[in-house]
Amino acid sequence: MAGHSKWANIQHRKGRQDAKRGKVFTKLIKEITVAAKMGGGDPAANPRLRLAIEKAKAQSLPKDNIDNAIKRGTGQLEGVVYEEIRYEGYGIGGAAVMVDCLTDNKIRTVADVRHAFAKHGGNMGTEGSVAFQFRHCGQMIFAPGTDEAALMDAAIEAGADDVVSNDDGSIEVLTPPNDLATVKEALEKSGLSAEFAEVVQKPGNETVLAGEDAVKMQKLLDALESLDDVQEVYSTAIIEE
Repeated sequence: MAGHSKWANIQHRKGRQDAKRGKVFTKLIKEITVAAKMGGGDPAANPRLRLAIEKAKAQSLPKDNIDNAIKRGTGQLEGVVYEEIRYEGYGIGGAAVMVDCLTDNKIRTVADVRHAFAKHGGNMGTEGSVAFQFRHCGQMIFAPGTDEAALMDAAIEAGADDVVSNDDGSIEVLTPPNDLATVKEALEKSGLSAEFAEVVQKPGNETVLAGEDAVKMQKLLDALESLDDVQEVYSTAIIEE
């Protein structure tokens, strides 16, 4: 993601997702399938599934695809069995990178991820080598111009951990991972809708990159995100435009 602006980051990410809609659909279906397998097919009782379905609807994934993914996850339909796996490493300038995957073939996936790191100037790390630099949490980002006082009151009332104002005017609400769906729903009932709401690995520090280093790092992130088995890529890198 590019630039210091949280808001610009979100818009940039959405633009890239729209440009590769077919791949996004595949990733959404995988996430729904795994969420249903792990927590059951009832979105009301499965926060991860509820968020996955909301994200899928926001990307206009057809309802039949959503329903079939849930059925595959719960065993009502036959389908591929996916395994969650995470790889860690370093990019340009020592920027930390975490790569979350859903795969039916770990040997293929690790080879693809290692190749992407090596080809674009990064290095694969061992398990735990960079994870300590990230916080697992629910994250919502609200557009510049959102009523900060109203959002803070509603977020605290709903059980959020923290509300953070960014320099670009956007506001972040952070929650425990399992509480994101509940807090999001409560805020929406108060008329406060986030532009972005996901369970993420939020970097605790930033590695600012510019010029050629920024270009190289973006190529590494793009290469990782383009892999079929990769669901999400998180990095401490801040890429200046």
